[in-house]
Parts: sequence; C-alpha cells; structure tokens
Amino acid sequence: MSGGWTPIVVAALAAIVVAAAGAWLTALGPWYRSLRVPSWKPPDWAFGPVWTTIFTLTAIAGVLAWNAAPDGRERTWLIAAFGVNGLLNIAWSGVFFRLRRPDWALVEVAALWLSVLGLIVVVGRHSGLGAVLLLPYLAWVGIAALLNRSIVRLNGPF
Repeated sequence: MSGGWTPIVVAALAAIVVAAAGAWLTALGPWYRSLRVPSWKPPDWAFGPVWTTIFTLTAIAGVLAWNAAPDGRERTWLIAAFGVNGLLNIAWSGVFFRLRRPDWALVEVAALWLSVLGLIVVVGRHSGLGAVLLLPYLAWVGIAALLNRSIVRLNGPF
C-alpha cells in the first residue's frame, strides 16, 4: 500500500466516509432552525462546498504525507492522526445535531481543532505542502468553534 493508486483510493474513500457520516448526523430540522444564530453565520448552502473542499485538501495532504513517509512507525502515526481527526469530525455533528447539545459540542470542537493542529504537525514532518493544505481546515474549524460558542451564548442553557 506504499504507492500507486492505493493511497489515493484509500484517502478518497476515508474522506467520503467521514463526510457522509457527518452529513447523515447533520439534521437541519425544526430544532436547528429555532436556534438563534449570529448575523455573521455563513449561509447553510455554503457548508457543503466548504466541507467538500476541505475533505479534498485533507485527502491530498494525506496522500502526499503517506508517499513521503518511510514505512513503519511514521505511517502508523499518520493513520492514527487521520483516524482520530475523522472520528472527532463525525462526533461533532452527532453531539450538536443529534444530541442537541451545542454546549457539549463546544468542548468537542476544541478537541477537533486540536486534532487538526496535530494533523498539521504529523503531516508536516513529511510534506510541507500537505501541512499547508490543511490550514483551511484549521481555519474553518476555528470559525465553527466561534459559531458554536455564539449559539451556546445566544440559546443556552441546554
């Protein structure tokens, strides 16, 4: 699995699974629509294209790092970092939308942001370009955290 198309296929499938699971857990129903949100919240239609871009860049970063990393422990770190990040990414949607706990999601999004930062460090050991490609992800999760915080402040307690 060290070269050729395999890393590309694995990265693309992993990105699709994380995106699909997060989308499945995202319920924009009456509860969500009843929340007060800040005036600067991006429109709902923007989230799909932004996340598609982020997942694409993340998959590319993963492939670049994988191809540059030596076999063994370094690749294990890459898999672990991407796995933890993917789980935290999915979990945020479940906590916020399914459990309807933006207050808990605020704690979770901090962990997600830290996992993206960790991903940048782990990927950056092998690919500077890969690390740079993850910066929009870090920025977007930062915006999501600020939005999450605003929703908690405007609507709490939960």
